[in-house]
Amino acid sequence: MGKTPRSVLQGLYGDEIKGQVRSQLVEDSLGEAIKGRGLQIVSRPEIEANDPEEGRGFSFSAVFEVKPDVNVNDYSGVEVERVRLSVSDAQVDEALRRLQESHARLEPVENRDVVKQGDFVTLDFEGSIAGKSFPGGKGENYLLEVGGGRALPQFESAVIGLKVGARETIQLTYPEDYPNREIAGKAVEFSLIVHEIKQKVLPTMDDEFAKDHGECASLDDLKASIRTRLGNELERLQKEELKEQIVNRLIATHPVTPPPTMVERQTRYLMERYQNRVPGQARPESESPTSMEEIRKSMEARAMRQVQATLLVERISQLERIEVADKEVQERVDQLARAAGDKAKSVREMYSSSDARDELRAQITFDRTVNVLLERAKIKEVDPPVYKVDESGEKS
Repeated sequence: MGKTPRSVLQGLYGDEIKGQVRSQLVEDSLGEAIKGRGLQIVSRPEIEANDPEEGRGFSFSAVFEVKPDVNVNDYSGVEVERVRLSVSDAQVDEALRRLQESHARLEPVENRDVVKQGDFVTLDFEGSIAGKSFPGGKGENYLLEVGGGRALPQFESAVIGLKVGARETIQLTYPEDYPNREIAGKAVEFSLIVHEIKQKVLPTMDDEFAKDHGECASLDDLKASIRTRLGNELERLQKEELKEQIVNRLIATHPVTPPPTMVERQTRYLMERYQNRVPGQARPESESPTSMEEIRKSMEARAMRQVQATLLVERISQLERIEVADKEVQERVDQLARAAGDKAKSVREMYSSSDARDELRAQITFDRTVNVLLERAKIKEVDPPVYKVDESGEKS
């Protein structure tokens, strides 16, 4: 078999081979330079390089952002304030009332066929604008709590006084700022008929209720259990608030300028979370381009603070030699998967990548480090603020 002349091969594949050689040289040299200088790059390098030629030196330049050197001191013994709070009897009673409400049942109303405030009614309705129906204006066997605030107030008020089995017609005008722009500010006529009236019946709050719904021997035991639960929740919230104070003090006393790439990446993440806060929900009409710009500015400020906190706490974790083992990361993945229920498989798939596990490891390290700072913090107990109410009813 004959051999292709070298000049022909260079003509056919020269540019491709040069490109491959250039990429390999840049990758190897840049990797060694970054490792040798202990740099942590946070952006994609912008490369400028000449083509490699026989007998000539090869050079290139790379521009990229790196994590800044962060110096922290006096991070132990941060002074924070904890407000003296305790669970009140009123809070226990409110929690007990909500528990009672959650076990209420609806029973048909006897000896009355006219709707009153507070009733639960089953009805059919069909709305029209200038004689034409509109999307969402029709419902069958719709359960409405009269005065519950789930429907338009004018609609709920118009249902009061209607008689079971009698078809009635009501007119109302939707507010100008109603979210559905198709019917906002328009007069709508509804034809409706009430099929049934029910009332909410609350269970009796006694020892039997405590046994059936609170797993307690008596009502007093149930109240004590609720007080303990509320106390634990209050303690958790106060702990989170103290940790927030510590992070704020670190940022205030250790100014650090994060790389723009890190701030931009975090801003995009926060914006995505904001826009996807309710899956499938269309963006509200009120969110104009101007308001979205304001929202993005707000997210940028939050992102800046979060990246500053990350850099500072990361440096403290290095100084304190706080590390998270692979086993601990896997335990957290297992915990998240169990909490996800039927979505456990997708959670495990998400954390199968090294990047996702590294991010989770960083999160665990952050939390652990801030907890260490909290253990060493100087906590000052303060009384809750006293609000004065002026004649207009405004707090001051």
